[in-house]
Amino acid sequence: MTAAARFADHALGTRFADLPAPVVERAKVFVLDSLGVGIAGSSVEGGEGLLQVASGWGGVPGEIAVPVWGRSARLAAPAAAFLNAWQMHNQEYDCLHEGAVVHAMAAVLPTSLAAAELRGGASGAELIAALAVGVDVAAGLGLASRAGFRFFRPGTAGGFGAVAAAGRLLGLDRAALEAAFAWQLAQASGTMQAHTEGSPILPVQIAFNTRAALQSCEMATLGFTAARAVFEGPYGYLPLFEGTYELEPVLAGLGRQWRMAEFSHKPFPAGRATHGGIEGVRVLRAEHGFAAADVTRVEIIAPPLIVRLVGRPPRPDGGASYARLCMAYAVAKTLQHGALDLAHFRGEALADPETYELAARVETRDDGTTDPNALAPQTVVVHLNDGRVLRWQGETMLAHPARPLTRQQHLEKFHRCLAFSAEPLAPGTAARLVEAVDGLEQMADVRRLAGLAASPNR
Repeated sequence: MTAAARFADHALGTRFADLPAPVVERAKVFVLDSLGVGIAGSSVEGGEGLLQVASGWGGVPGEIAVPVWGRSARLAAPAAAFLNAWQMHNQEYDCLHEGAVVHAMAAVLPTSLAAAELRGGASGAELIAALAVGVDVAAGLGLASRAGFRFFRPGTAGGFGAVAAAGRLLGLDRAALEAAFAWQLAQASGTMQAHTEGSPILPVQIAFNTRAALQSCEMATLGFTAARAVFEGPYGYLPLFEGTYELEPVLAGLGRQWRMAEFSHKPFPAGRATHGGIEGVRVLRAEHGFAAADVTRVEIIAPPLIVRLVGRPPRPDGGASYARLCMAYAVAKTLQHGALDLAHFRGEALADPETYELAARVETRDDGTTDPNALAPQTVVVHLNDGRVLRWQGETMLAHPARPLTRQQHLEKFHRCLAFSAEPLAPGTAARLVEAVDGLEQMADVRRLAGLAASPNR
C-alpha cells in the first residue's frame, strides 16, 4: 500500500469511539484556543485587503456562505477557510506539534468547519474525529522529516492534514481521498523565504494550502487519474519538500499514537522558538527583582533551529511579522513589561525606541545541538549592571504537553484574544463558546461554532 492509501485508511476508518478520552479533551482545548486566536487575528493589519480580494473568489447566488471569525463577512467556503487560516497564524499565537514543528490546527480546523458548512452540518463527535486524523497526517509528515526546513512545513504538511479531515467530513471514499492527496501535492506551496525575511506573507502560505485542501477534495471526485506515490515517490512530497525522511514509523503508529495529545499551546504571541527566552527572562525577573534598566546584556543559548528561526537582529522598520519572529524584540518587551501581549505588536508599542535599544543587548547563539528540528533546551543568561550573572535553563518549554497550561491560563488567553476581534462580537460570546466547546462531543451541529465566532453585524 502507498502512504496515501494508509493515511486514507486511517482518516476514514477511525471512529470517534477509537479516540482515548485524553485526546478528546485536548482536541476541545485546542478548538477553543484556535477559535480565540483566529478571532484576534481578524484585526491584524492587512486583513481588510485580504478580505476584499477573497470576497471575489466565488460567492455566486445560492452558494453556501461560510462565516469569517471575528467579522460579519460570509464568504464562499474556500475563501472563508483561507481567511480563517490566515487569521489563526498571523500572530504566531496558534498551537503546534513541537516535534513536527507543524501548526496543524491552523489548516485543519478552518477547513473542517468549512467542510461541515458545505455538507449541511456535522456533529461535534464527527468534528473531533476529523481533527484528530487530520492532525495525525500533518504532524506525522513533520515527524517523518530528518532534515531542516526548506519549505514552510505548517503550510505544506498542514494542507495534507486538512485534506484528510475535510475529505472525511465530505464523505469521500478511500480512492477519492487518495486522489485528493494527489491534487493537494499539485497545489502544495510555500518556502521558508518569507520566514527568513519576517514577511507577513508567511501566514498567507498556510491560508493558500488550506484553501487548496477544499479544492483538492472537490476535484478528487472528477475521475482524473491521480498520482499514487504522493508522499514517497521520487518527486513526491517527502523527497522533494523535506529531503531526508523516515515515514514508516509514523505510518505504523497510526491509530495508536494520537498527535493531538502531543500538541503545545503558545502562551506568548510570538514564534514558538522565542518562548524559552521569554520564560527564562520572566522567571529570573520574578526571582531577582531586576528592572530592564539594570540589564547590560542577555544571552540566549539554544539549538541551531532557534537561531535560524528567531535569531534575527531587531529592526524598528521590520514590522509586526518580523518582530514576532525576533527573539531580541520578544525578550526586550518581556524585560520592560514582565510579559508579552498582543498589543506589543501594534501601533506605538511596536515603534517604541526604548524597546529596540534594549533589544540590541540580546544575543541568540547556537549551542551545537545536532538535531535540525530541536526547539529545546534553551539557556538564558542575564548580565546585570551590578556584576551579577543570572542563569536559567529550560529543558521543556511552558505549555508543552509535559508542562500544560492550567485551565485558568488557557481561558485567560482565550478571553484576551476575543478583545482583539475586528468587529464586535455578540454579548456573551466568550461564555457561549466556552460552554459549547466544553460539550463539543455532544453538539448536534458544529456550524454553531463558526456562527458564534463571527460578528453578528451586517
